[in-house]
Amino acid sequence: MGCGRVGSTLARSLEDRNHTVSVIDSEPDSFRRLGPSFNGDKVTGYGFDQAVLEKAGIRRADAFAAVSSGDNSNIIAARVARETFGIQQVVARIYDPGRAEVYQRLGITTVATVKWTSDQVLRRILPAGAEPTFRDPSGTIRLDQVPVPPAWIGHRTVHFQEQTQSRIAWIDRLGEGTLPKRESVIQEGDVLHLVIREENAAEAYRVLNRGPEED
Repeated sequence: MGCGRVGSTLARSLEDRNHTVSVIDSEPDSFRRLGPSFNGDKVTGYGFDQAVLEKAGIRRADAFAAVSSGDNSNIIAARVARETFGIQQVVARIYDPGRAEVYQRLGITTVATVKWTSDQVLRRILPAGAEPTFRDPSGTIRLDQVPVPPAWIGHRTVHFQEQTQSRIAWIDRLGEGTLPKRESVIQEGDVLHLVIREENAAEAYRVLNRGPEED
């Protein structure tokens, strides 16, 4: 939702990666930012309107990004996508970073304007592991940002690292960064910043998605 500079850049970036994209905006003229090569759907309307979301194909969607210029519109649309249509990968752009903790508790990832780029949203709505946050110049080490799968909630970070062969650089928890200790336990809503060897990435994500093996 939203076809300004960020929304149009995000839509083109996703399409360049062979994803199917629908774009919603209340102003039809905004779609010109997508350019003539854009092949996705363009739906005129408000992204918090269920009928508009249905028209845009929300029931087939894997992710939803609310990136209009209004905080309230973005949050309402993101909540409808998550709570009414069951979309798990939801990101909302906000101008007021002080509200981020409230939205995190609702299960909605937020990106504040002060640190905004379309790349940040891209990494949050693509499947985990599809787009690393960083690779070292040699291509050997990667840094990935990963929402915690439900199966790992309540397990110690040290066990997570052992089983995935990764290192947790830090954890985003309720809008704040925290460094894990040996006794740290993974909590619901955590976002892990993982350091992984590129050669181990596929196995790390297999274990991540499978869940922990009990001792």
